[in-house]
Amino acid sequence: MLVHVVLFRPKPDISEETRREMFDALWTAASGIPTVRRFHVGARKTHGAAYETFMREDFPFAAIIEFDDLEGLQAYLRHPHHEKLGALFYQLQEMALAYDYDMTAV
Repeated sequence: MLVHVVLFRPKPDISEETRREMFDALWTAASGIPTVRRFHVGARKTHGAAYETFMREDFPFAAIIEFDDLEGLQAYLRHPHHEKLGALFYQLQEMALAYDYDMTAV
């Protein structure tokens, strides 16, 4: 299983309508691309844990997308729904990180 992890911080001045458009594009990609096995989007929760002091950047949102294999991830990245999401995402983010993890490698 491969996991695509995206941490992101939208620009502070985007409108609520534009923010909704971004999250709608996320859900369209999640539900409309057949290689996606599971898709979660959530808001960061802080609670005073010691490890929070190591976080130099704040990413208030995370998207976690699961795939069976690398081919599934690559098909997702090339899909028209993701291309639309990517264009919108790059336009609206102040900062983002994306990482891919092989959950069977360790």
